[in-house]
Amino acid sequence: MRCPACGHEEDKVVDSRSTKENSAIRRRRECIACAHRFTTYEYVEHRPVMVVKKDGRREHYSRDKILNGLLRACEKRPVSMETLEKLIDEVEKLVSSRVRDEIPTKELGNEVMLKLAMIDQVAYVRFASVYRDFKDISQFLSELKNLQEKSD
Repeated sequence: MRCPACGHEEDKVVDSRSTKENSAIRRRRECIACAHRFTTYEYVEHRPVMVVKKDGRREHYSRDKILNGLLRACEKRPVSMETLEKLIDEVEKLVSSRVRDEIPTKELGNEVMLKLAMIDQVAYVRFASVYRDFKDISQFLSELKNLQEKSD
């Protein structure tokens, strides 16, 4: 593991424990060269899942892409990083439980949006506006009305 501070390749593990969901191992590491401490996570490697994009292209599933989208949607919102990690873990369980090796982006995005709507409605609308590629304000208002009807 390369130190994020100095780039040195040797470190020692200071602490190691399972995450709350037992889906990963969290390790606190300390760089031998500069004593910088950092955290790494180890996940079980599942068979590769391909995501089928709207235009038909296929690419490997990326947890980081979902997390980046959620971080943008939750910017300046009271949603913790732990909550977002848990949301992604739940989506990944659904994806990995499926027999097939491919999942359309529409299906993946819908799963993320369903879970995000239960966490923060403003973040949900932000995520939906990018994911569904709203072209005008009427699509935005339509999504807000749907969300309001579901919460009533």
